[in-house]
Amino acid sequence: MSREELLSRVASKRQKCIVYTRVMGYHRPVESFNIGKTGEHRQRKQFTQH
Repeated sequence: MSREELLSRVASKRQKCIVYTRVMGYHRPVESFNIGKTGEHRQRKQFTQH
C-alpha cells in the first residue's frame, strides 16, 4: 500500500500540528511568522543537550 493511500484512509483522524518556537524570551507559533522569519527558522540547526 502506498503512502498516499494510507494518508487518504486516515485523513479524517488527522489534525493540524502547531509548532512553537522561543522568540525573544517567549514562545510563539511558527505559522504566524512572516516570510523572512519563516526562512530563518528553517535554517536553524537543532541540537540535543547531553
